[in-house]
Amino acid sequence: MTTAPAVFSRYREPLGAALRQALEGADLPIYGMARYHLGWQDREGNTTEAEGKALRPVACLLSCEALGGNFERALPAAAAIELVHNFSLVHDDIQDGDEERRGRPTVWKLWGAAQAINAGDLLWALANRVLARATWPAAAVAAGMEALNDAALRMIEGQYLDLAFEGQTGVGVDDYLAMTGRKTGALFGAALELGALAAGADNRARDSLRESGENLGVSFQIHDDVLGIWGDSALTGKSARNDILRRKKSLPLLH
Repeated sequence: MTTAPAVFSRYREPLGAALRQALEGADLPIYGMARYHLGWQDREGNTTEAEGKALRPVACLLSCEALGGNFERALPAAAAIELVHNFSLVHDDIQDGDEERRGRPTVWKLWGAAQAINAGDLLWALANRVLARATWPAAAVAAGMEALNDAALRMIEGQYLDLAFEGQTGVGVDDYLAMTGRKTGALFGAALELGALAAGADNRARDSLRESGENLGVSFQIHDDVLGIWGDSALTGKSARNDILRRKKSLPLLH
């Protein structure tokens, strides 16, 4: 298993605090479902440590620092990015019928598809609230909200295409790249753009970083596609056969 760079450890505590703050003060069971998915607790509510890799929020914080900003200013954006990403994972597990994530039963497997949809929607709503409450100038908050929602829209478009391709023949590599540029690239792009925005960067820097993030996201998805066929399920935490069984038009199969 690859060891994460040290920067992930440096950001973990403040990022975790920002994420937990987003779910504070709510005791309905749906919040427990969200905490379970995020890896903070088990089904009974006992504390666990099963968080994801946090690639996107770390990219956001790195982007802010790279442009001379204090990474703490980007924490609301980083938390929002991670919450949107996890909203998509909860729904993705339902759509793909995946029963495990990070080595644990998925939310829909434990609580049913209908309530899992609600849990995913909750994460989406929390993401928007976190970013809307950022202590940035009003214009920056508005720009951040637009960037986040534009990315989420493109991500959903990509997920639609991914599912649609399963029942189609004649899908090519160019189709795949257009799909994954939306499904995975958009949110990575928004992560870097929002970090730049938190640092007070100009539009040129924001646009450049968004493009870089989108390319990074496509690269990440290609790597994930390889793991989806040849990965060790003991390390990836999910089945290595589902993509083939579902006829996913992943890059290894298309190539």
